[in-house]
Amino acid sequence: MIHAHASRRDILGMTAGLAGTAIWTRALADPRDADLILVNATVHTVDPKQPAAEAFAIRDGRFIAVGTSSDIRAFAGKATRIVDAKGLTVVPGFIDCHVHPVGEVLLYQVLVGNPYDVEFVTIDSIIGKLRERAAQTPPGTWVEGFFFDDTKVKDGQPLTVRDLDKASTEHPIMVRHRGGHTYYVNGKAFELAGVTKDTPNPFGGTFDRNSDGTLSGRVTDRAGAVFTKVGQRPTYTDEQRAQRSRDGLAHISKQFVRYGLTSVHHEGGDLSALQQIRARGDLQHRVSYEAQGPLVDRLIADGFRSGFGDEWLRIGATFEHTIDGSFSERTMALDTPYPGSNPPYKGNLVTTQEDLNAWVEKVHRAGIQVNCHANGDIAIDMMLTAMERALKLHPNANARPKITHCTLINDDLIRRMKAMDAVPAVFSTYPYYNSDKFVFYGEAMLQRSMALRTMIDAGLRPAAGSDFSPGPFSPLLALQAMVTRTGWDRKTWGANQRISMDEALTVTTLNGAYNSHEEAIKGSITPGKLADYVVLAEDVKTIAPDKIKDIKIVRTVTGGVTRYEA
Repeated sequence: MIHAHASRRDILGMTAGLAGTAIWTRALADPRDADLILVNATVHTVDPKQPAAEAFAIRDGRFIAVGTSSDIRAFAGKATRIVDAKGLTVVPGFIDCHVHPVGEVLLYQVLVGNPYDVEFVTIDSIIGKLRERAAQTPPGTWVEGFFFDDTKVKDGQPLTVRDLDKASTEHPIMVRHRGGHTYYVNGKAFELAGVTKDTPNPFGGTFDRNSDGTLSGRVTDRAGAVFTKVGQRPTYTDEQRAQRSRDGLAHISKQFVRYGLTSVHHEGGDLSALQQIRARGDLQHRVSYEAQGPLVDRLIADGFRSGFGDEWLRIGATFEHTIDGSFSERTMALDTPYPGSNPPYKGNLVTTQEDLNAWVEKVHRAGIQVNCHANGDIAIDMMLTAMERALKLHPNANARPKITHCTLINDDLIRRMKAMDAVPAVFSTYPYYNSDKFVFYGEAMLQRSMALRTMIDAGLRPAAGSDFSPGPFSPLLALQAMVTRTGWDRKTWGANQRISMDEALTVTTLNGAYNSHEEAIKGSITPGKLADYVVLAEDVKTIAPDKIKDIKIVRTVTGGVTRYEA
């Protein structure tokens, strides 16, 4: 994906839709004659002033009235379309505050696991898919597999260098764990990178070894950098790269609305391609764009701040600035060693406090919302330390520093987060999808992990962050996970962190809007807000909790326009 080449014209182009606001303002002069009225629904508005309703009216892409069916029918004019929901349930459009929009991977790469749901695969199936791609690939060129999950393998054993050698010994091969922090490589990859059993582990990563000292094939975090410098990669023309970016983003946008997502925080990606698919009508969801690397520096140099853009595409927080490793891959940085680890292992930190302080201060001073990837308690402490320092140097009561994942907390971290109004984007689908990994941490640690109950009780406003591709992005799956804390394997961990359905809906809608300073325009079904909503075949509040994820999405509407219909 392309991150750094966006021009000032690309960024300025994000204002193309601002004129729509003025049109809506004029429309309110005559509140009757709605474009669309929906009646006879069970509407969960997520608006504390009016939590339940039967109907609403929409004009120029915004809600103009919410209430009873009889009241809302008064907004009908000659051209108004009236939709009878026939008792179906309606909720605000779901918001995911942390997604890697890997549409190109979904379209073009070897998928060795299921991106969207729990599915067990075999090592032989992985080898077979890689072997098939290798047969179509010149020797010496990388062959990669995506969406691998080490606890979703029927064989019940690790993927090894020997397994991957069966796919090819002439191609460097890498299988990427969907968590994004560990990699599995074959002997050719090690050979090209010059990595042997005697190669020391670099800072912030490991070359894992078997009991006899030989390389196992598993590589973690920063140790994976050596493989980016060796072997051949497929080459594309500039136009081919641009086309792949456009097609990938259009594809994943269709998937988002199919699952009920109307707003997504994009971790990087091709900003130019986003604008192009928007112009051609293929952007179905709203984007809070989180820039990284050179583009962040360019935004700072040109004076752009978070919030620049319009309701469809705007500059959000930064891309997650990584402090530590992964929860699902057991590399996040802990204050105490991982249970049962021998030798004792506390995970990986991938930055220093000094470097983090400098980066946070630079971004915060420029008026761009800080966003850090911090899973373990040590990493969260480092992020808060850096942010406390930045706020002291450059006070801003509405900075809302974003903590992506914010997995393992304690009372002191919660207190410090509340003091600066930090906005955690917590793993939303993990308690269901990754419950098979909780055994590596134990119940005591899970009682303060993905701690929505603790955060809400403390007055924080946590939002949902699926972290796709590491986790599935289905918001209904997230709702089920939040209210049950029960996984696909029917095991429940950290039940003390369960929240109510009303709270879960708030986390996945209104809190998501708050996360990006957009609560005034989205996140609830409220007059004046953007008409983003989802029609469901069942009521999330009355269906059995273990069936929530299976509710059918009947319709997804963004800006008053149907983007998906079953």
